[in-house]
Order: sequence, then structure tokens, then C-alpha cells
Amino acid sequence: MTSLATSATQSPALAPGSHGTAADDPAAPAGQAAPAAGTIRPVSPGELARAARATGPLAVARAYLALTKPRIVELLLVTTVPAMMLAADGVPRLGLIAVVLVGGSLAAGAANALNCYIDRDIDQVMRRTRRRPLPAHRVSPRSALVFGLTLAVISVALMAAFTNLLAAGLTLAAIVYYDVIYTLWLKRTTWQNTVWGGACGAAPVLIGWAAVTGSLSAPAWVLFAVVFLWQPPHFYALAIKFRDDYARAGIPMLSVVASTRRVTVECLVYAVLTAVASVALWPLGMTPVYGVVAVVLGTLFALEAYRLDRRARSGGKLAAMRLFHSSTTYLTALFVAVAVDALL
Repeated sequence: MTSLATSATQSPALAPGSHGTAADDPAAPAGQAAPAAGTIRPVSPGELARAARATGPLAVARAYLALTKPRIVELLLVTTVPAMMLAADGVPRLGLIAVVLVGGSLAAGAANALNCYIDRDIDQVMRRTRRRPLPAHRVSPRSALVFGLTLAVISVALMAAFTNLLAAGLTLAAIVYYDVIYTLWLKRTTWQNTVWGGACGAAPVLIGWAAVTGSLSAPAWVLFAVVFLWQPPHFYALAIKFRDDYARAGIPMLSVVASTRRVTVECLVYAVLTAVASVALWPLGMTPVYGVVAVVLGTLFALEAYRLDRRARSGGKLAAMRLFHSSTTYLTALFVAVAVDALL
């Protein structure tokens, strides 16, 4: 695959017809005028090193890795392994865990890379995303498309070969839903994009469960509901912070089309629903250890959402990213409790 580097090997100071002062030219000694128009100045070793780093194999590898959005992949995997442990009522075969983790990582990376390809027009408008590989011209659109499709084929084939058809089918469905239903349609047309887009984010728990059991039972669907309901307050908090960015790109996020108070109320409602869903797992074979943790964590999560709404009502500083980060901690801690309970 080819890569398009953002930094040209020739800096603006090397271009014929460029103008500048000695202060603008790091190569010019103090008190000496910059080269006249059309004059080529020497390139410092530091500039050459920076250009090499921007276009070398390591930089290209980092650009392709960035297309997969590794931080999102990590969060998805946090929910997958505990779901597998609960499905197995203990620790599943390590080989199966490895296959699901690799296949899941590749699938999530594929979906994210294809998302970057589809969203390349709006990513270059938004300040938060303009440094991604495609708007920054570190990877060409065609290369990103081929990369994403290749990862998708490998991930689904891996799941089909080493788990079962249900898990493989769910993997394929999650990729298609995220890139076709969410990215191409929901994200650009409705303020409910965050809510209904949450289905693909919650899919890993179903995939992990199916890989272990070959079926989907009630606890799997409750875990799916927890992650599905958790996503609106998590991403609404982010959307509050980057409201102007989304508005500039023409994305109808709830924070763009509605008042801040409306957004914070929905954060609170979905945080409470998430807590309720997490406690609903307790009577489905979980021990009091999980139950107590779910109640405590759910209460703290709901309280954080309430504080955000209270600040919105009083006109104070929102600090929306506090809810964003605390929601990540909540989900991680809750699924650690699921894993621990599976071992008891």
C-alpha cells in the first residue's frame, strides 16, 4: 500500500522564489540576510532527520495503526474477555481467548479504518480529527480503503475458522453496521446517531459470548444492554466539548441541534438506565460480590451525570470531560467485577 507523506522532502525555504529574513531562516547566521529569491539554501541535518521520520517505514506503520483507532479497540476488548469468562463460568481455553482478541481487534480496526475512509471529508473540517492520517495526507484514501477491507476479511475468516459461524456472523454484522448504517447514514442524518450507533459498540460482548457457547442467552443480552445504554452519556459528554467542531462539519449531534440542558438530561437518563441494566444481571446467576459492585458503581456513575446536569441548570462550568473519563472507569470496573464473579 502506498502512503502519502504530509511533509514534503523540500521545505518552503527550498522552493524557488521564497522570501524571508534571517530570523525566518534557521540556517542563516545571525546578522546575515536570508538567501535572495530563487537561491537554494543548505538543509540542516535536523530538517533532514525530521523529513526522514515523517516518511520512513516507522511513520507509515504508525499512520496505518492510527487508522484503526487503538484506544477504541482497547475499550471494546475490555468488555469481551469478561463476557467470555461469564459464558464459560470460568476461564475459557486460552487459544480461544487469543483468537477472539486477535479477531476482535482486527474487526474493530477494520471498522475504524473504513470509518476514516468514509469520514475523510468531515475529518479535515473538524479540529479534533484533522490530524488523522487521511486529512493529514499520511495515507491515501485508496490505501485506507484496501487496508480496512483486508482487515475485515481476515477478521471474519479467522473467527469463522477458529470459533463458530455465529461469532463470525456477528463480527461481520458489527463491521457492516458501524460503517454502513452508522457512519454513512445515522451519523450524518439524525441526532439519534449516538444512541442507535451504540449497537456496534456493544456487539463485542455478544461476539465473545457466542464464541464460547455457540449461542446467545439472557446474560449476554443484558451485558449488551449495559454497553448499549452506557454509550450515550459517554459520547454525549465528548459531543458537548466538541460541539462547534461537529457543527462546523454539519454533523447533527444532539449537542448541535438541542440545548446543552437537553443533552445533560439525556446523559442522566441513560446513566440511570445503564445502572439499572447492570443490576439486572445480578439475579441471572451472579453472586452478591458482583451485585454490590454494580450497585455502588452505578450509583457513582449516575451521580456524576447528575452533577453535570446540575451544572448545566445553574449555568456553571460544565466540565463534560469529567463524565467522559468517569464513564470509561465505570465500564472497566464493572466488567472487571463480571470477570471476578465468573471465577467465584
